[in-house]
Amino acid sequence: QVQLVESGGGLVQAGGSLRLSCAASGLTSSDRATGWFRQAPGKEREFVSGLTWSGLRITYADSVKGRFTISRDNAKNMVYLEMNSLKPEDTAEYYCAARRSNLVIVSHTPADYAYWGQGTQVTVSS
Repeated sequence: QVQLVESGGGLVQAGGSLRLSCAASGLTSSDRATGWFRQAPGKEREFVSGLTWSGLRITYADSVKGRFTISRDNAKNMVYLEMNSLKPEDTAEYYCAARRSNLVIVSHTPADYAYWGQGTQVTVSS
């Protein structure tokens, strides 16, 4: 059974930083794309950043480039999202998602991801 569990969200002032973590279990050792998405109230879920477990592909949404950094620790089955220079518009529920085995395209489309965590709230005050 695949399980993704996010943590690290919270309330931070604009300009501050947070580090989100995603603990993955039940995934096979095959390479796959894993991503972070976010959803603000009344808005569609949007892609933030993603990578493959091999580390060969990493991509970011234009809105977070230069401010967010995604990384992974294969030994611990963890994926991280370091968020710096946070803005009020970054406020959202953040979700970790993983594609099925051997799907290594870091898609920006939520429907392409088979596994999802429960989300962690990030609130950035102005």
